[in-house]
Amino acid sequence: MNSFVRGTLLLVIAAFFGECLEFFVNMILARELGEVGMGLYMSILPIIFLIVTIASLELPISISKFIAEKKRETHFHMLKHTLFITICFTAVFIAVTMIFLPYIPVFNGYHPYVKWLVIILIPIVSFSSIARGYFMGIQHMGKIALTNFVKKVAQLFLLLWVYQSFQFDLQMALFIALATLVASELLVCTYLVAVYFIHFHMLGKGPKQFLDGKVVRKALLSVSLPTTGLRLFHSLTHAIQPFLVKAALIGAGFSSVMATEHYGMLAGVAMSIGFFPAFIGHSLMTMLIPNVSEAFAERDQYRLVRLLKQALMITFLYGTISIVAMYLFAEPLTHLFFHSTSAANYLKLLWPYFLFHFFIIPMQAYLIGLGLVKDALFHNIWSHLISFAMMYLLGSIDFLNMEGIIIGMNMGAVLLMLMHYVTICKRLGISVYFMVTRLSY
Repeated sequence: MNSFVRGTLLLVIAAFFGECLEFFVNMILARELGEVGMGLYMSILPIIFLIVTIASLELPISISKFIAEKKRETHFHMLKHTLFITICFTAVFIAVTMIFLPYIPVFNGYHPYVKWLVIILIPIVSFSSIARGYFMGIQHMGKIALTNFVKKVAQLFLLLWVYQSFQFDLQMALFIALATLVASELLVCTYLVAVYFIHFHMLGKGPKQFLDGKVVRKALLSVSLPTTGLRLFHSLTHAIQPFLVKAALIGAGFSSVMATEHYGMLAGVAMSIGFFPAFIGHSLMTMLIPNVSEAFAERDQYRLVRLLKQALMITFLYGTISIVAMYLFAEPLTHLFFHSTSAANYLKLLWPYFLFHFFIIPMQAYLIGLGLVKDALFHNIWSHLISFAMMYLLGSIDFLNMEGIIIGMNMGAVLLMLMHYVTICKRLGISVYFMVTRLSY
């Protein structure tokens, strides 16, 4: 078993148990918050993740790519300059967030301390990003797998303990749900940063090759900025989506409360179940970025094609099995959250959206490793523009409503996957059937 498959298998096992725990977390939240509360929780999460994306500056990806491509002697100075960049950026971003966050109207319907939770989360994410990127780059996937699992365990037990020990109104219950998320991130950050500094101290004692700060900044930002732009666009679309869906449903004749409830069933139930198997895709993504980056730097086309075949085969196997299982058992799965036939119907209709997204995740990692982050960004922009337009137009039709929205979502996923796949084949100089035709780099 090669190192790619071994590392992927380790991440998949840990992520599976982590996703099982996430499933239980969402069940607890659904029962404690109710349909309206779950809709409010799912509506605020994209805004928080948008701020977190900016705070991370996509350092895990850029650092892992740099570490995989460069010799060990260069790592100490690279990490030293990265730490300085992170400290400066975090200080500025916290200041900017504290100034502008009170004026974001989305937070008005939530507990006033939710804003402070977001500010606390910024340095946690920033510094844990350095450690994650370093361990991904040297392919110490055990630490990544452990922290992902521990984070879910901590969040689950905190929720169980607090909700069973105390009674809260809806606003405070929402605050507790978000506070447990931040607390679990803090726990993981503490461990990662502690182990990271042990490695950093060891690198300082070994042989070192000097790197200029400008070289490091250029190398990191050439990956971080376009990747952050991609993630920002992704987070922005997720932040806009709840309001787009609700506006379309209101246009179709739904009341505001009914629109919130149906979005809660779509995002909090159907999409939680549908994306459950995606932990395998994210494990593939974590392994693919450093492996593809290393193979591309060495101009090893045989290895690049082999990695693509392995990633697509793994995705096809788990994706088809997952989709069939979700379609056949939609009712009992959704009834774990709410006793609603609508949620089960949404889960069945969304099968193309989930299946093609399973393929999109490793393909996006492949594009990053090949230095095609800008292509991935443009693909996302075009697919989301078309998807959102169709979601609103079809969702506003009274006899389609939620079904029209789901048609638009499915259309966007198919388009994005096809654009990613064709671009990868073109870059590698292979046909869509993996027959090598030429070297493109």
